[in-house]
Amino acid sequence: MEDPYDLQRFVEAQDPVYARVCDELRAGRKRSHWMWFVFPQMQGLGQSPMAQRYAIGSLAEAHAYLEHPVLGERLRACTQLVNSIEGRPVTQIFGAPDDLKFHSSMTLFSCAAADGEPFRTALRKYFDGAPDTQTLARLPQATRLP
Repeated sequence: MEDPYDLQRFVEAQDPVYARVCDELRAGRKRSHWMWFVFPQMQGLGQSPMAQRYAIGSLAEAHAYLEHPVLGERLRACTQLVNSIEGRPVTQIFGAPDDLKFHSSMTLFSCAAADGEPFRTALRKYFDGAPDTQTLARLPQATRLP
């Protein structure tokens, strides 16, 4: 299978920790280090080597991520787990600055997904429906949220 965006890098990073990621999200609190490759954000937002390695370079890459048979399903499942958490603000779930990374990731994938879900639900629940402005500034004008 052709992989022009090297999405395999995400699969390889997620495979050893994905079960733990789901357990942490079910428990309502991120406790280990996986944010970069589970909820990726746009290139240019993070400066660390990990943030740069797992940055999404374009809307086309984000769309390919969602269409990937493993990654798209995992991202939707993890987002739904976060959306199912009750009574905790996003800062308590992820801590800082990972709450900002989650905001960025939800904004990116709400633009890349055909129906925007479950990412728009996360934006409504945790960010009063407001997208991350730094992410929007890095997207083409035509893809911005209404």
